[in-house]
Amino acid sequence: MVRDEFSVLAAFVAVAEERSFTRAAKRLGVSPSALSHAIRGLEERLGVRLLARTTRSVAPTEAGEQLFTSARPAFGDIRQALDQVSGFRDRPAGRVRLLLPRSAAMIALVPKLAQLARDYPDVVLDVTTDNSHVDLVAAGFDAGIEIGEFIQKDMVAVRVSEDLRAAIVGSPKYFASHPRPKHPRDLLDHACINFRQGSRGTYRWEFDKGRQSLTVAVDGPLIVDDAEIQVRAALDGVGVVWTLEHYAAPFSSAGKLVRVLEDWCPPFPGYFLYYPSRRQQPAALSALIKTLRLQK
Repeated sequence: MVRDEFSVLAAFVAVAEERSFTRAAKRLGVSPSALSHAIRGLEERLGVRLLARTTRSVAPTEAGEQLFTSARPAFGDIRQALDQVSGFRDRPAGRVRLLLPRSAAMIALVPKLAQLARDYPDVVLDVTTDNSHVDLVAAGFDAGIEIGEFIQKDMVAVRVSEDLRAAIVGSPKYFASHPRPKHPRDLLDHACINFRQGSRGTYRWEFDKGRQSLTVAVDGPLIVDDAEIQVRAALDGVGVVWTLEHYAAPFSSAGKLVRVLEDWCPPFPGYFLYYPSRRQQPAALSALIKTLRLQK
C-alpha cells in the first residue's frame, strides 16, 4: 500500500506540473487512461476532488493545489537524491574503503596513488593497513588487497602486482659468526626475526624446491608486524629474516645483506585486489580497479 500511495502521489504531482494527462503519462511511461484511473482512485480514497478536468485542460482544485504545494518539494528532494546516488554509478566520485597489509600497500598501492588522484580527483581512498584476517563486508570495507591464497573463493579477485619472491637474508656481520644455512631446517639453529600476521598469528616460514614443500616454525629474539622493521633489525645484525624480495633487494645488491636459501624461494603469485560482487559496482571502486589492475 505504501508503495502504491507513493506511486500515485508521484503521478498526481506529474499531472499537476504538466497540466496534462497526456504529457504526464508520456513522462512517466504509462498510458493516459491508466494515469487517469490512478488519480481517480486517489480522489476516491481521500474523498475529495484533486483535479478539475475539461476536454481542453487539467488544473488542481483548491484541495489539489494544497496537496501539490506540499508534495512537490518532497518529490523534488527525492529526485535530487536519486540523481546523486546515480552519479556514483556513472561518475567516479565518493569514498572507497580499502583494507590491506602494509607490505601490499607499499608494493601494489603506493606507486599508483598519484595516478589515481590525477585521473579521478573526486574519489577519496580511505586506506586501512592491517595484517589480520578481517571479514571485509562485516567490517564495512569496499575492497581489500591480499596474497591470492588468503582470499576467500566467493570474492572477485583482480591481480594488481607481479609475482612475488621471498628473500632469506642476514647481515654480513651476523653470518661472520653463524654458518650460512644450506637447508630450511638449518634455520632452527639461527636467531630469526619473526613476523606477526595479526589474528593469523606468527608466520611460519614457507619453502618450496621442486616437489618439496615445507614450513619451518623458527625462533628468535624479535617478533614484529612490520617488514621494514624486520629488515632494519637484520641490517643491524639481530638475526635472519624471511621477507619479500622487494624489501631486501636494495640492501643485498649493495652488500649490506647476505641472501641465503635462494633455491628454496621460487616466485609465487602476488597481490590481488578483491571485493564481494561485480553487481552494481560503484564507479569509484571501478576507478580504483582500473588504476591498480596489473597490465600485461
